[in-house]
Amino acid sequence: MVPAVPAFAWVLLLLAGLLEIVWAIALKQSDGFTRMWPTVITAVGAAASFFLLSLAMRAIPVGTAYAIWVGIGAIGIAIFGIAFYGETLSAPRILAFGLVLTGIILLKLTSPG
Repeated sequence: MVPAVPAFAWVLLLLAGLLEIVWAIALKQSDGFTRMWPTVITAVGAAASFFLLSLAMRAIPVGTAYAIWVGIGAIGIAIFGIAFYGETLSAPRILAFGLVLTGIILLKLTSPG
């Protein structure tokens, strides 16, 4: 029997994924690290995201944790790009986002805990 993953590990992973969105947005705003505050937010957000991911990986298998972390970031930043940067939303992109989201859900449902 596989030991259950504490719920707190999943919360840490969710927070790490949300911080990935924050630092990716700040990275765009940093304009190649030429703007101070977006650069600071990028560095702090990335460090905090990696730190929380590392804590979550104590309990969640590395492949599952990393895939979910990347998926949260990818979906979040794609939605942000559509909403605030005028990126296009097409049927193939919606399908791709749906597939990523389905993968995240399946990884969570098939993971211990």
